[in-house]
Order: sequence, then C-alpha cells, then structure tokens
Amino acid sequence: MKFFRLISVLEGLSLITLLFIAMPLRTYADMPLAVTYVGWVHGILFIVYGAASVMASHLSGWPVWKWLLVLFLGVVPFGFLYVDYLIRRETAPTGNAETA
Repeated sequence: MKFFRLISVLEGLSLITLLFIAMPLRTYADMPLAVTYVGWVHGILFIVYGAASVMASHLSGWPVWKWLLVLFLGVVPFGFLYVDYLIRRETAPTGNAETA
C-alpha cells in the first residue's frame, strides 16, 4: 500500500502541474512543449496508477465500487488527497487491542 500511496500522490501532483502550470504556460506564454513533457509524465504515471490500483484492490480485498472510486479520483484534480485519506484510514492501526 505504501507504493500505491506514493504513486497516487505523484500522479495527483502531475495532474495538478499539467492543469494549473503547463496548460496556462501553453496558452498565455506560448510554450506548447510544457504540455508535451508534463503530459507524457502524467500519462505514464496514470498508467502506473491504474495498474497499482488494480493490485492494491486485489491485495486489500476492496469491493469493485471502491476500486472504481479510486480509479475515478485519479482523474479528478485534488482527488488524490481523498485517495490518500482512504489508504491512511485503511492501513492505520485500529487501537482496539484489549489489555489483560
């Protein structure tokens, strides 16, 4: 899950960079290569994110709806923050240990 969490954050940051830095640079500063390079990085990270989400879903026993939600949040700006929250909540120790 640590790997999936890392990929999720990297993919989310690449989407934010693409939308809020590279695309305005292309439009307002006439720098189309910004979108080309950041778009390639984002595309590769999204493919890795999709594969990692399938593995995380299988290993954690997620229902299909949860996997689809995580996959959908990969294309939503700042959606990676909610995915990170879900993973941290799932992997956090419960603290319900009984003391004898």
